[in-house]
Amino acid sequence: MSRAPQSGSSSGLLRRINTVGVLEFAWDHDVFTATEAMEAIGLTRSTVISRCAELIELGWMREVERVPEAAGKGRPARLYRLRADAGYVVGVDAGQHRVLATVCDLRGAEVGRQERPIDPEHDNAADRLALTDTTIEEALASGGVDPARVLAVAVGVPAQTDVDGASPPGQNKFWARMNPGFAAHFRERGWHTTVENDANLAAHAERALGAGRDARSFAALLSGERFGAGIVVDGALVRGSYGGAGEMRLLDYVVGVGSPHGIGYLARTWGREARESGDLPADSALATLPADAIDAPAVFAAAADGDTGAVAVVDRLADRLARVCAVIDGMLDVDRIVVAGGVAPVVGDLLRRTAVVLEGMVHPPAPELVASSFGADAVIVGASTLALEQVRTGALDFVPWGGAGE
Repeated sequence: MSRAPQSGSSSGLLRRINTVGVLEFAWDHDVFTATEAMEAIGLTRSTVISRCAELIELGWMREVERVPEAAGKGRPARLYRLRADAGYVVGVDAGQHRVLATVCDLRGAEVGRQERPIDPEHDNAADRLALTDTTIEEALASGGVDPARVLAVAVGVPAQTDVDGASPPGQNKFWARMNPGFAAHFRERGWHTTVENDANLAAHAERALGAGRDARSFAALLSGERFGAGIVVDGALVRGSYGGAGEMRLLDYVVGVGSPHGIGYLARTWGREARESGDLPADSALATLPADAIDAPAVFAAAADGDTGAVAVVDRLADRLARVCAVIDGMLDVDRIVVAGGVAPVVGDLLRRTAVVLEGMVHPPAPELVASSFGADAVIVGASTLALEQVRTGALDFVPWGGAGE
């Protein structure tokens, strides 16, 4: 990826502003005419046409088949369109147990995807970096995308990250293993690179496309093996001085919680403990399931069928989750808490039970509790969306595929 030249003159600055305005219009529309653009942006026809010509030369746009402007009268109007294939962005969810990569065009359409499992007990930084490379390469290949056409990549990691995408060692050097120098590694390829905490990317997904779109302040609570919160307050993502905002290690000190273990972990653990205790009714689904088949979906499905053992687990989870939500609301005064991650599709009844408990713990109004619509894709959606937004925001700093300088 090459960088576009900059102009320092006042005329060059005005030209750049006008070019950006036309490109922004193109990004928000499918096919359009110069007339439509000039009316929306407030530029003259000649300016719009010249900016479109420049964007075509740069590789951002193309002129498409012309059509008559009105009932066959006059010269056919020129039609313009953003080139969705002018470049691609890569989103990566480099989680503790898997690496998932997606490739999207400039319209946000996914064209490639690959997922690979990873053993968190035996991997190391070098293995994790190599596996991420392989996963990205396979995702690009599945979409028929040349790596040279990648403009930006965003990587989500289960670790605290600073503004440059680096992570401190953390406890037992866990963070450094989860983030083995992704930022420097991908920047060496010439890709615009962002490395961000996974919960922050989930919050970005919810703010851009999900349950956070109409909420001024909300938290996206990743809730699988461990809790992690991406926090948006007054419309801005809260990161903290060192990127540690939303880290849930403080739950070690909260009465009735005691650890940052998430819903997926606790439902599985408590469901298996209930099975092994021998106190379940004979007809309990949890009692008849093999221990390794008891996970969060199994527990919630059994509770929905009226299994008293499973209901007891869900009630215990509701009390635990209510305490976690009360801590978040007490510190941040959010409108909404979005439960995200792989457990999101199955937590509807849990959230209803949690809301009842939460009302007795916080000053009204209690935050609304909702499940994310993205399921296990919350982080990857946030990564892809963020990478695309960064290309769009700084588009003229990139030279797209087929543009001048390629």
